[in-house]
Amino acid sequence: MNDRLDQAELGSTAPGVSVKPGTTRPGKTRWVGKAVALAVIAAVGVAAWHLHKSGTAPAAALPPTPVAVSAPLTRDIEGRLGFLGQFSAVNRVELRAQVGGTLTQIHFKDGDIVHKGDLLFEIDPEPYEIKLNEATAALASANARSALATRELARAQELQRSDAGTVQNVDQKVAEQHAAEAAVDNAKALIRDARFDLGRCKIVAPFTGRMGTHLVSIGNLVSGSRAGSSPTTLLATIVSLDPIYLDFDMSENDFAAFQRTREGQTGALADAVNISPTGDDTFKKQGTLNFIDNTLDRSSGTIHARATIPNADFSLTPGGFARVRLATSAPKPALLVPDAAVLADQTDHMVYVLGKDDVATPKKVEVGDLRGGLRVIKSGITANDKVIIDGIPAVRPGAKVAPHAGTIEFSSEQGESNGGAKS
Repeated sequence: MNDRLDQAELGSTAPGVSVKPGTTRPGKTRWVGKAVALAVIAAVGVAAWHLHKSGTAPAAALPPTPVAVSAPLTRDIEGRLGFLGQFSAVNRVELRAQVGGTLTQIHFKDGDIVHKGDLLFEIDPEPYEIKLNEATAALASANARSALATRELARAQELQRSDAGTVQNVDQKVAEQHAAEAAVDNAKALIRDARFDLGRCKIVAPFTGRMGTHLVSIGNLVSGSRAGSSPTTLLATIVSLDPIYLDFDMSENDFAAFQRTREGQTGALADAVNISPTGDDTFKKQGTLNFIDNTLDRSSGTIHARATIPNADFSLTPGGFARVRLATSAPKPALLVPDAAVLADQTDHMVYVLGKDDVATPKKVEVGDLRGGLRVIKSGITANDKVIIDGIPAVRPGAKVAPHAGTIEFSSEQGESNGGAKS
């Protein structure tokens, strides 16, 4: 039966050829070999197709990365310190009434710029006009009594010379005359007092500045005291704007560096500062450092400093913030590269320079602050190094690159946002 199956599978055998049971026939061997070969070829084809689809097939060598290179820019840079400061008003006054009464007029709008002497508030003057009239009448009465006392004294002295009067009578008339003169002086003082109160019914701006919001409305009864000993009504506040203070704090280390640069100097502080208010990237505005506190704050380890800034256009507002630059040394040469060319490596910084055979070589550098939109390099490279300034994301350490000349541009020292590199 097995023989018949084998013949059915493989076809008839050649004449004279016998096949023993359990042995493989020649025709079957050839069929199995062909099947295995076809399976191997198919497996290799499938594997090649998968490699092609997955993109893991061996690729041709990539061309060198094109990069822009340039020598570091050399500029004379002065040493300086930077701080964050806050503006405050040189003068700030709470406007309070010196006399009490009904508020009848408000002559400004909240937030207005007012000038020294401008009328701001009016209090009902009628009670103080009455007081002035009373004092004026009292003065007239005192003058009349003084004139009478003067005439009576003259008569008493005439009678004494004719022996018709006594010395006692003359002394009495002299005392009456002095009392009358004192009454005149008192009446004059009462008039001045009444005029003073009447004048304080109009409240004017003590200096040029910006008004706050009014805190009392027309028709309210306000209380006032010339001495300020009793509670008085706060009407509004006014702050001066020109000049304006800029307050900031120096750390102990910054203060020590500042002191070292000024050893041997005498006289008042006259140090120029440049400032950049919020919303302005330039440092065009200048001022003068005019105050440094006499003690360090033990809790924060800082010392308070203050600069005076001109503000003729009233663009600076108390409470606003600004960056402050304070020069600490004379200009000296420094190397600068675009900030984008400096890479952070954990706590260190590095730049790529063009090595032998156009190989990208990393170098560790010590960086400073930004100047003209560029980063100051304190150490790590020389003025002869060719720094890679563009194409950095595709660069790998030790990889060959295709360099071409680039340009490092230094923006105006008044700003820090326009410097950089050009390919």
